[in-house]
Amino acid sequence: MNWILLIIAGLFEVAFATCLGKAKETSGTEMVYWYLGFLVCLVISMYLLVKVTQELPIGTAYAVWTGIGAVGTVLVGIFVFKEPASFWRVFFLTTLIASIIGLKFVSN
Repeated sequence: MNWILLIIAGLFEVAFATCLGKAKETSGTEMVYWYLGFLVCLVISMYLLVKVTQELPIGTAYAVWTGIGAVGTVLVGIFVFKEPASFWRVFFLTTLIASIIGLKFVSN
């Protein structure tokens, strides 16, 4: 169950980064809503991270959480914000995913 919560926490990290990107593109009331979304996602993500670190090793949990956030945010950047998907960017993204999976397998 802790691994599922950790994945959800990582997805909320992607969500709060996405909210920041969308807030940058907007103004006025819409920007305020994106910043509120950022705060809500941030609180949920941090709460879940704290919860899972009570059972999982902090180093592993934090590395997986940031890895999910990094991979997800890069993918959102490519597909939503039209950032470039160069060979090296995709290559290193793939190695990051492999590292996250590896951490899962070597952790209790």
